[in-house]
Amino acid sequence: MKEKVLITGASGFLGYHLILSALENNLEVFAAVRSNSNVKHLEHLPLNFITLDYKNTASLKQAFNEHRFQHVIHAAGITKANSLSDYDLVNADFTNNLALAAETLKNDFQRFVLISSLAAIGPEKGIENIITEDKIPAPVTAYGKSKLKAENCLKKIEISSTILRPTAIYGPRERDLFLISNYLNKGFEPYIGKAPQKLSFVYAKDVADVAVNALRLNNANGAYNITDGFDYNKYDFADIIKNYLGKKTLKIYLPVSLVKLILFAVEKISIPLNKIPAVNNEKLNELMAENWSCDIKKATTELNFQPKYNLKDGLIETLKWYKENNWL
Repeated sequence: MKEKVLITGASGFLGYHLILSALENNLEVFAAVRSNSNVKHLEHLPLNFITLDYKNTASLKQAFNEHRFQHVIHAAGITKANSLSDYDLVNADFTNNLALAAETLKNDFQRFVLISSLAAIGPEKGIENIITEDKIPAPVTAYGKSKLKAENCLKKIEISSTILRPTAIYGPRERDLFLISNYLNKGFEPYIGKAPQKLSFVYAKDVADVAVNALRLNNANGAYNITDGFDYNKYDFADIIKNYLGKKTLKIYLPVSLVKLILFAVEKISIPLNKIPAVNNEKLNELMAENWSCDIKKATTELNFQPKYNLKDGLIETLKWYKENNWL
């Protein structure tokens, strides 16, 4: 009999890759989706679709007792909200409720993998430094703070758990990268300021594979930084895309003060309309951070994490997918 894994956020970008990896590893997948989620891209796969009420712990416990999941990969969450309380509710409180439901299965439940974020511990300040798991957490956004709160909630619950902190994830079906690629394809290459940066990235399939592999590791307890193992400057990402597309671009450096002024105005307009802007002034703390360089030795040692994609290989595969699916 196949082991059962519940994957939350299953209709999303990363959820798709998690599902594929879980199926490749002979797991029976329960895909948690919202009632209004678009799942057309998943309908051809052998999945059990399930809708969960993350606010209702009793309902979650009932679902766990009914289906007897052995594993959970919790990837559901929000990256954009208008308040810290909204971030905390979805990213932290829902994580806590889901883990409490898993706890009711006691010894029948094997492992809870939380897809957290490098934002939970925040960037380094010096360009020569490197982020390790021992870094004192200092998130610079409400999103990062909510992810850190989720991690702390999970640690208090008596189940075997693994916390993954991926850096910027990209790959097929990811829409932010598509927007950047579209700008570059049209000849524009915008930047906020000219300050140097050290960045890190990770391909979605590598994140999915390490998450699924962690399910069957007995000692994979703790938090792990997840990147492709390389550092990149602020131009590498665009350079790879431009070279693949054969495009020349005009670099546009937007003054930081101007960007902050524009975002301030956008926020003032968006909040009364109950809309969430794609980028706000707080998000600039992450986008403009000096150093997101990571040490992944702990993950390679304890999770057998061996990234298969560097940025160039991953971006080329992603761009091919965009073209084949008429996104680009």
